[in-house]
Amino acid sequence: MRYLGQIFDQTRKKEPLVQCITNFVTVNDCANMILAAGGTPSMSHVEAEAAEAVRAADALVCNMGAIEDTGAMILAGKEANSLGIPVILDPVAAGGTSLRRETAKKLLKEVHFSVIRGNVSEIRSLAGESVTGKGVDAAALDVITDENLPRAVSRIRQLAEQTGSVIAVSGKTDVISDATRTVLIRNGCAAMSRITGSGCMVTALIGCFCGAAKELPLEAAVTGMTVMGIAGEAAEKRMLKNGTGNATFRNDLIDAVFNFTEKQLMEDMKIEVYKG
Repeated sequence: MRYLGQIFDQTRKKEPLVQCITNFVTVNDCANMILAAGGTPSMSHVEAEAAEAVRAADALVCNMGAIEDTGAMILAGKEANSLGIPVILDPVAAGGTSLRRETAKKLLKEVHFSVIRGNVSEIRSLAGESVTGKGVDAAALDVITDENLPRAVSRIRQLAEQTGSVIAVSGKTDVISDATRTVLIRNGCAAMSRITGSGCMVTALIGCFCGAAKELPLEAAVTGMTVMGIAGEAAEKRMLKNGTGNATFRNDLIDAVFNFTEKQLMEDMKIEVYKG
C-alpha cells in the first residue's frame, strides 16, 4: 500500500503534537507510545482549557475510557474540527452501559472524527447493533473470521459512509475502511490481549500518524495499526525467548515502536487490500 513508509518517516521528522483525552489507566502508556513513535504527547483533559490546548496540536485523541471528560472531548473536538485538526475516537466499551451508548451517540453528533478505532463489539455498538462484549473486551462471538469477513466488511463500510470517518477495527484480522477502500492487516500477537491498554495505545499511535499526515487518514490508520502489530510480534518473540511475562512485554512493546524502522515496516507488514 502506498504512502505508509512516507507517513512513518514524516512522523519522525515532524514530531506531531498529539493531545489525548484518555483514561487514567492508560494515560502513561499512551504518552510513552506517542513519544516512541516520534511524536509529542499532551495529556490535557481539563474542560476549562481543552479547546485552547488543542489549537497548538496536530491531532486530538478522544478516548471514552475517560467518559467523565466527555465535555472536554466535545469542546476540544469542535475546536479541532474548525481548525482542520484530525480527531480520533476510541469508543471504549461503547455498548457496555446505557451511559456509554448515549455518550457515543452524543460524541458522533457533536464532533466529526477522522478515524474511529475500536474492537468489533465497540464498532458494532456504534452501528446500532446489540453486543455482548465483556467490559472493554470484544465478545468471542464478535471475532472476525474468514467465514464472516464479507458481512463484517459490509457493516464497517456502512458505518464509515454514515459517519464520514475511517473505521478501524482491531482483532485477529484488523479491518480498516473509508467506505470506498478497505484494508486487512494480519500482523499482531496474542500477548497484546494480556496487557491493559493495547487498544488505547494503538489509537494514540494512529493519532500520531494522523498528525503527520492529516490528508491521509486511511493510510495513517493503517500505518498505526501495522506498526503496532509488528511491534507486538517483536515484543512477544522477546518475551518467549527470555521467559518473561506481560509486564515486561508492555515495556518491550513500547521499546519495539521506539526502535522501529521504515525497512521493518516494509518487510514485515501483512497487508491486503480487500477486493470483495
